[in-house]
Amino acid sequence: MSIIQEIKESWSWAGIEPQEVVGENDFGNLMIKDVHGRYWHLCPEDVYCKVVANNRAELDVLSTNQDFLADWYMSSLVEQAKEKCGALTDGRKYYLVLPGVLGGKYDASNINTAPLIEIIRLSGDIGRQIEELPDGAQIQLKVVE
Repeated sequence: MSIIQEIKESWSWAGIEPQEVVGENDFGNLMIKDVHGRYWHLCPEDVYCKVVANNRAELDVLSTNQDFLADWYMSSLVEQAKEKCGALTDGRKYYLVLPGVLGGKYDASNINTAPLIEIIRLSGDIGRQIEELPDGAQIQLKVVE
């Protein structure tokens, strides 16, 4: 399955109509252009996919914002991930085993690797399930094998 198709299937509930992935980082964050020319940030570790720029000019401005760039490149966390898991192989990304939005720690103890397609799928499924919950709501994870 293509990345665009997986984004459609896993994140369409958020309103995205993806056309092209224009950027990605080592943690599977994606910058996605939609069919309307808007740019979305899919952030698996915080389980969201939202519009960050309404057009290319706004994206260009965002790409000079130092806070955004620090968040995007995640340099310290990437170094921890490389030390723990080694270099990434084709199609794989680092990810937080327990997403930050669910209380997962942003450190090596909570990092592993997985295929990007699975990271997109899992974060979309979790996001859809917790979308309507207020901040601080209690959740219960059930593992089904």
